[in-house]
Amino acid sequence: RRRGRARAGAGARSWAAGQAPGASREGLGSLRVCVASLWRLRVLAVLDASTLSFNTRLKWFAICFVSGIFFSILGTGLLWLPGGIKLFAVFYTFGNIAALASTCFLMGPVKQLKKMFETTRLLATVIMLLCFVLTLCAALWWHKKGLAVLFCILQFLSMTWYSLSYIPYASS
Repeated sequence: RRRGRARAGAGARSWAAGQAPGASREGLGSLRVCVASLWRLRVLAVLDASTLSFNTRLKWFAICFVSGIFFSILGTGLLWLPGGIKLFAVFYTFGNIAALASTCFLMGPVKQLKKMFETTRLLATVIMLLCFVLTLCAALWWHKKGLAVLFCILQFLSMTWYSLSYIPYASS
């Protein structure tokens, strides 16, 4: 009985280390470790946007940021049309999302998400994302124009708070 347990423990340890039970280090187990390591590195490289050149990342940042500004201005222009409050809320929200997404090209999406959810800006991030969702819900599903405008104002304030959280001592 004790031998069986010892073997199961050793097999479990070798499996956790990336080796198949009973495989030698030079054999199948090391091949699995190499393949798994390369796959993890490739996934992290893609998610971190480090595979893009600096010029490409800068171009896509500019495209997203300018389109975000364009959508926000377009939404503001549509505000004055009859029934334009719904269009204003949608375009203004998409503009803010595009502007926020533009920074993913500069620092990479993984680093962006890590920075967004740091303790110093966690509350600002949650409120900002909540305002995005509530603005779209108020405009598209609940059909409450006043609530949509209120959430757009809260969206502006939360985006300002979120942006200020990146400046040292600005949020205190």
